[in-house]
Amino acid sequence: MHPYLSFAGKGNREFFAAGVLEPIHEDPDGAGNCKQLKKQREPHQPTTEVGWEALDTDNKRGLLIGRFQPFHLGHMKCVHHALERLPELIIAIGSAQFSHTLHNPFTAGERVTMIRLALDEAKIDADKYFLIPVRDLRIHDLWVPHVVSQTPRFEVVYSNEPITSRLFKEAGFRVEPITFYDREKYSSTEIRERVVHRKSWEELVSKSVATYIKNIFGDERLRELAMSDEPKRHEQQPRF
Repeated sequence: MHPYLSFAGKGNREFFAAGVLEPIHEDPDGAGNCKQLKKQREPHQPTTEVGWEALDTDNKRGLLIGRFQPFHLGHMKCVHHALERLPELIIAIGSAQFSHTLHNPFTAGERVTMIRLALDEAKIDADKYFLIPVRDLRIHDLWVPHVVSQTPRFEVVYSNEPITSRLFKEAGFRVEPITFYDREKYSSTEIRERVVHRKSWEELVSKSVATYIKNIFGDERLRELAMSDEPKRHEQQPRF
């Protein structure tokens, strides 16, 4: 199964993804029209008070959110960190509706491709992760339910971003911080600035990602955007 999936669809699929319902019988036509359903659990069952050691990690799935503009070796460390602790990881590609600006130069599809290339290069089994673009919202109390509706069930959120962490904690999710990996060097902002100023940047990303960015002329795109681009008002404080 290809990891680029969206679970918000017809019938009850969005509820299966959120963990509210699960099918008793198989759904042969894949339409989500199961005749018998049973309640599995509340989608935001609190886990923050449960010790990490008490979690059944064999059946847990994590969520890692980022804009990945672009995906770099620091992000790769985050993926390894999560997959060392849980069997599956959802990589949510935030601000999916934005592209072709200095702050968000790459489209959601381009970011999906570069992440898949990087994980393949690192020999990470595609069965261990999902890649799902998620559009950004500016309404805090709707944002977590929005993410839940767009992704498969998850119990643990990996994030160092204060607002993201707070919103998921208040929704009952366990939030785990990730140790930054040479943050000043491995930063998407740093990479974009290096590209614009024609400085070396390729060593900060996987070889396959550097090749891909050049093949789509992403480096030229950034330099052209730098000539006239200004941050859009709705992008000045991105969620991810």
